[in-house]
Amino acid sequence: MDDEAIQGSGGQAPPGTFEAELTDALVGIQRLIRRRLRGGLAGPRLRGAEVELLRLVESRPGIGVSEAAKELHLASNSVSTLVNQLVRDAYLIRETDPADRRAARLRLTGAAKKRLADWHRRRADLVGRQLSRLDEADRDALHAALPALRRLAGRLREDIEEPVSAQAGATAAPEAPWTEDTPS
Repeated sequence: MDDEAIQGSGGQAPPGTFEAELTDALVGIQRLIRRRLRGGLAGPRLRGAEVELLRLVESRPGIGVSEAAKELHLASNSVSTLVNQLVRDAYLIRETDPADRRAARLRLTGAAKKRLADWHRRRADLVGRQLSRLDEADRDALHAALPALRRLAGRLREDIEEPVSAQAGATAAPEAPWTEDTPS
């Protein structure tokens, strides 16, 4: 099924439930941001999972590979592969954990910090320009919706974590919610 059939005529979400329309709007915004930012990339394009891992390490310097895998809802070997690629591409530093010589701690390189800072700046500029084109009532409505959207994200995270922890020995991790649409 093509995008137009999914979105309906005129790019609108198909008539239906609030849930479907909200999801379509959020995914559509994320997709448009990703496409707009892709044009000014410095360096090779990163995959969504690579960006997710870099953003996680940015927010939690020194995080271990196993903990990162749990946080991203990916298999440890998948995160190890991502780490190897990002170390090879000079975006991550893998250090031996002094408390457990078998474990690694992850840190961003200067190149990764620069790339993420540029991405954050460009994303904020893009969204800021578009927000300034909205009327004050729309900006106020979006601002007022932020706490509810954060709670919704928290509930979605809980739903991902609960089934995984309930399934002892499960090998397949749930799909990471931001992987496909994370800008790089």
